[in-house]
Amino acid sequence: MTVKSYVGGRWQGPGRETTALLDAATSEPVAVIGTDAIDMVPVIDHARSVGGPALRELTFHERALALKALALHLNARREALYPVSAWTGATRRDSLVDVDGGIGVLFSYAGKGRRELPNSHVVVDGPTERLGRGGQFVGQHVHTSRRGVALQVNAFNFPVWGMLEKFAPAFLAGVPTVVKPATQTAYLTAAMVEEMVGSGLLPPGSIQLVVGGTAGLFDLLDEQDTVAFTGSAHTAALLRGHPAVQQRGVRFSSEADSLNLSLLGRDVQPGSPEMDLYVRQVVTELTAKAGQKCTAIRRALVPEPLVPHVIEALEARIAAKVRVGHPAADGVTMGALAGLAQRDGVRANLDKLARGAERVVGDPDAFDVVGADRVRGAFLPPVVLWAKDPARPEPHEVEVFGPVCTVIGYRDTEHAVDLAARGRGSLVGSIVSADPQVVRELVLGVAPWHGRLLVLDQDSAPESTGHGSPLPQLVHGGPGRAGDGEELGGIRSVLHFMQRTALQGSPAALSAITGTWVSGAPRRTQGPHPFQKSLAELRVGDAVVGGPRVVTLDDVDRFADLSGDRFYAHTDEEAAAANPFFEGRVAHGYFVVSLAAGLFVSPEPGPVLANYGLERLRFLEPVYPGDALTVTLTAKAISPRADADYGEVVWDAEVVNQDGTAVATYDVLTLVAKEWPR
Repeated sequence: MTVKSYVGGRWQGPGRETTALLDAATSEPVAVIGTDAIDMVPVIDHARSVGGPALRELTFHERALALKALALHLNARREALYPVSAWTGATRRDSLVDVDGGIGVLFSYAGKGRRELPNSHVVVDGPTERLGRGGQFVGQHVHTSRRGVALQVNAFNFPVWGMLEKFAPAFLAGVPTVVKPATQTAYLTAAMVEEMVGSGLLPPGSIQLVVGGTAGLFDLLDEQDTVAFTGSAHTAALLRGHPAVQQRGVRFSSEADSLNLSLLGRDVQPGSPEMDLYVRQVVTELTAKAGQKCTAIRRALVPEPLVPHVIEALEARIAAKVRVGHPAADGVTMGALAGLAQRDGVRANLDKLARGAERVVGDPDAFDVVGADRVRGAFLPPVVLWAKDPARPEPHEVEVFGPVCTVIGYRDTEHAVDLAARGRGSLVGSIVSADPQVVRELVLGVAPWHGRLLVLDQDSAPESTGHGSPLPQLVHGGPGRAGDGEELGGIRSVLHFMQRTALQGSPAALSAITGTWVSGAPRRTQGPHPFQKSLAELRVGDAVVGGPRVVTLDDVDRFADLSGDRFYAHTDEEAAAANPFFEGRVAHGYFVVSLAAGLFVSPEPGPVLANYGLERLRFLEPVYPGDALTVTLTAKAISPRADADYGEVVWDAEVVNQDGTAVATYDVLTLVAKEWPR
């Protein structure tokens, strides 16, 4: 296989200088990759001049639909990628995590883009801020697409997932991506990009792949560009110190080293379900991807009296469940490391770690391999060490990026928290305990050093995705030595590729900019009732005024009978008057909302198909019998669905009394047809 770059809308083969990439399990050549420097000027120019405009022309929903279509396309072709993934030393299970996991991220962001973002080009952030007394000077935060590129520099261990988890949010944000994969496993990334480009589903310039030399790449970046880096802390520090980041304001995020821990609660005893969960989880993270995961468990923190038991249980499970060998061989549960150089690096760091811990399970010089040559392939067995002196620095400073874990005993909660902090920041930690109070103490103690914490017990275990599985809905990243960056986390990561801007101006101006009606902006009450307007006719600012309607004591009594809500403030005059907030009996808040609906609805059949909820409901003042209520309903935001014959409309509802004082405000959510016959 010749690994090609995809730049400027075409595939480009390697130049004169090439090197062979080897099968991790056999050391046989499987691919050829170029090492010549690639001219990055046209790559960046193509992303900015072609990819950016093409993506920004699409709304969030159109981008989300493109992601969904791409995910469906790739999902139908993923089987072809598994044999290529096996060249990296990955077993079938490992490949599912990488390939299927990456495609799953596309599905997740496609769904979130449709559900949580508007069908427009601007994201409104938070409520409007009133800045002047008269209400005609207001503020609003918005997010808009940055005009640069999203450069991703990836590690070797997840050639597909590592790319797609960065690509999906950037694409949804309207920013083109340039992918720089790790050379060692670039063939798998290239195979996936080939499928993506071949689908014809992506706008031109939205993704480019660069394999080979990229000298001078950072020199081309500026304040509109974003870099997402995954790799060593040393390389991250070098890139973070580049003038593009330090002087020109390139947005830089890194995911680096991480001495992740799994902490066994002091309440757990041998033979309990939580003890079994703990041992199984440690072994899983020890062997998945041959321990080459940034989220793998490197430190197993265990109450001191239980250390011998945990070591014995780990040894027994490894002996019973783990078979090291060629990924395609029957019965193999752990494949090879990514290459011989990686294997040698792991052995070197294992020697460093062994200065502060004793090896108690696994021998790198004596172990069985199924279906392959132990010397020619990049194999190692699972290795467990015991740090008899928890204060030794090595277990808390040396990360062995392979199938290696160190058991460390702790005395009490304070000691456990101190040991956790010595890792100086981790991507993920897990706490296994059946005691909520133990969990609370540990979580509050170790959370400042972790980007994610899994609390595992027998209740959550059946549904848990595990310690080492980052999820698209939750942030992936960690403080300190873990890089202090964040990826994923749902829409949070989309906004990372956008610019937040504080707008100040009149309500009319801000409404025009954001496409969302702002209180104080003009309303239009003439013409047909807004509920009789299809999406093709309805405009932001269209409104209807209903009322006044006088609330009677009989209304309050009848609503109490109908709803069964006989709270004393609605039914007992003396008790209500004794309440410091009321002067006597008051109307139910939900009666006010129901009354308002009766005032603003148009009862005839029309394009409004359904009411699917209320948001931001606030009862601002009590309503007394005798008050006359008026409601104003205004079309606040209109979001047609790109793939349906209807869309969502958010309506601003304000209910005022006879004095013009607002008694309730809320948003009404409806589904409205795009077209409706007159």
